[in-house]
Amino acid sequence: MQDNSAKKSQLSHLNAQGEVQMVDVSEKGVTAREAVAAGQIKMQASTLTAIEAGNAPKGDVITTAKLAGVMAAKQTAHLIPLCHPLPLHKINVEITPDEALPGYHIQATVKTNAETGVEMEALTAVSVAALTLYDMAKALEKTMEIGSIRLVKKSSLVLGDG
Repeated sequence: MQDNSAKKSQLSHLNAQGEVQMVDVSEKGVTAREAVAAGQIKMQASTLTAIEAGNAPKGDVITTAKLAGVMAAKQTAHLIPLCHPLPLHKINVEITPDEALPGYHIQATVKTNAETGVEMEALTAVSVAALTLYDMAKALEKTMEIGSIRLVKKSSLVLGDG
């Protein structure tokens, strides 16, 4: 019993010699998993107005940022060294304007059936969607601020045998 508690207290990305390793999930069962991440990008009210009116110099800012978020979630294992490549079954990126901010709230929901979770994929989707918003609108404003990127929720449900 003492060995189990010692294993649990170890950092999962380090081996017995203290070297970086990918976590072994081969003994875990396939589970339905979902993660929701959120963040925001603050900007001047005039920048928000221009984006909402479709007057950004680079085109459709919101659609491009949503697609970038989806594409980023699918590439997470290529970007973060110890992430497992996962079959992603659903990726949804929502970008909502907020005049009080002013700016946008970004939320990504990612789902899979796998041995490990999709938190990093959801966080990556939000991060890259925010970066894309910045890139698409930087001709209007270079003082935009990306922040509050966080995991909002994660869940898993053990799947039945058929």
